Amino acid sequence: MNILPYLFVLMAAMLWGTVGTTQTFLTEGISSFAVACVRSGIGGGVLLLAVLAMRKISFRNWSWKWTILAAIAIALFQSLFFTSVRFTGVAVGTVVTIGSAPVFAGFIEWIFWKVRPTLVWAIATVLAIVGCLLLFMNQGETAINPLGIGLALAAGSMFALYTNVSKQLMKREETLPAVAMTFSICALFLLPLAAKDGFGWLTEGVNIWPILFMALAATSLAYILFLGGLKKISSSAAVTLSLAEPLTAALLGVFLVGEHLTFVSWIGVSLLLGGIIVLTFGTKKAAS
Repeated sequence: MNILPYLFVLMAAMLWGTVGTTQTFLTEGISSFAVACVRSGIGGGVLLLAVLAMRKISFRNWSWKWTILAAIAIALFQSLFFTSVRFTGVAVGTVVTIGSAPVFAGFIEWIFWKVRPTLVWAIATVLAIVGCLLLFMNQGETAINPLGIGLALAAGSMFALYTNVSKQLMKREETLPAVAMTFSICALFLLPLAAKDGFGWLTEGVNIWPILFMALAATSLAYILFLGGLKKISSSAAVTLSLAEPLTAALLGVFLVGEHLTFVSWIGVSLLLGGIIVLTFGTKKAAS
């Protein structure tokens, strides 16, 4: 079994994990919806111009159904997640969203595509979810708001749906144009939410480099890697591996921002790493 697709997904998750730290370099008060919209618009738009120049897209024969479904799912994921953290705080919202996504992905894959979850995936997912829970347990945000939890669960289900739908899209289209089309359309869906706060912040020089990094590295490149890996592995495995995102964010917080992790949080880091290792190498062993 080829380990490269697993590494592609892991690298994508690590790039996503840089977004939180990168956002600290933006000026304060910028709407999360505006950041998500601009990030998606630039990330998707640059790729769209490239694939149009390379004549990689045939609009007449394009898989519009799967692309629009993917764009709706990823736009709803961002909107629901950003709204949930306003009620629950970042720590709880992240744990519920990211922790629930692999479970939703497994059920969606099983119910709609008849792919039964494996024992290796189940063990790795439990380790990763428990690790995620321990990682954020002592961060001081303990607000348990039912509405916020519901929104976070909905966000987790939308990321799982995005992954499953993108799996179908990748059976029909190439990776580069698929990312370009999905995120260009996603930006259009997010535009009404983002427009309320305006885009004047983009004229401030200090914001240019962070938003370009989030757009080109944490969106364009990250989703090219994610969908490239998704071609070869199951949707449920890809979503579990995406739990490397909060792991990366936490470690960047420690080593770049000077944040402190408790002993329990470090146990969470170890379990998250353990889950990723089990899924990557355990699946390889099972397939051999």
